[in-house]
Amino acid sequence: MSRRSDQAARRLAGAAPVFAALGDATRLGVMARLCQEGPQSIAHLSEGAGVTRQAVTKHLEALSAAGLVRDHWSGRERIFQLEPRRLELARRELDRISDQWDAAIGRLQAFIEEEQ
Repeated sequence: MSRRSDQAARRLAGAAPVFAALGDATRLGVMARLCQEGPQSIAHLSEGAGVTRQAVTKHLEALSAAGLVRDHWSGRERIFQLEPRRLELARRELDRISDQWDAAIGRLQAFIEEEQ
C-alpha cells in the first residue's frame, strides 16, 4: 500500500465512527435539533423525539463516543451541544470522495469523447 493510500485509509478510519453514529435516524434527528436550536437538555431533546428519555440518553452517549457532541452540567440538567470539529472531519472526507467521483466522471467523459 502506498503512503498516500495509507493516509487516506487512516483518515477514513477516523471518520468511520462519525458516519456510523450519523447512520441512525434518531441520532441524526438529535444532531439536527442541536444544530438548529443550539445546546439543549436531555429532557428538551426527548420532547417530540418519538422515543423515551432513556433512549435519547443512549443515542447522545453514542454521539458523544463518536466525538459529535459534548456535555456539561447546568445545575441539575445535563446540557448537550455539537462538537463541530468532528463534523468538519466528516465534511472533509465527503468532499474528498466527491472530488474523486468528479475526477472519475471526467476521465469517463474524456474516454467516451475519444472513442467517438
